[in-house]
Amino acid sequence: MSQSTLFITHRALPGKRDEVRRAWETHLAPSIQARQVHDVYYYCYDDSDPDTIRVFQRYAVGADPQAFMQGPAYDAYMAAVSPLLAHPPVIHAATVAWAKDSSAPIAETA
Repeated sequence: MSQSTLFITHRALPGKRDEVRRAWETHLAPSIQARQVHDVYYYCYDDSDPDTIRVFQRYAVGADPQAFMQGPAYDAYMAAVSPLLAHPPVIHAATVAWAKDSSAPIAETA
């Protein structure tokens, strides 16, 4: 089974991006840091939009991202940030086809 990656966009209500981050730091960061299956995780502020957060996360081979998003830490996070968001997070799954990273698999070409 290949690695799973997710690109997630959070659009905070005007001026609430830092509050969303504080909720993320409280509810998700400790869990993500402790989990071996999150082998890469970037929590980023969008440089062109002061209310947007973009997250890239890669899961170890065979990991199921849905399992994390159905757990208690994610539930607590969503309860805390829902009033701060313009709309629910937009989540896009992707498959790594190539990466300049020794831990990412190199896709075989046909």
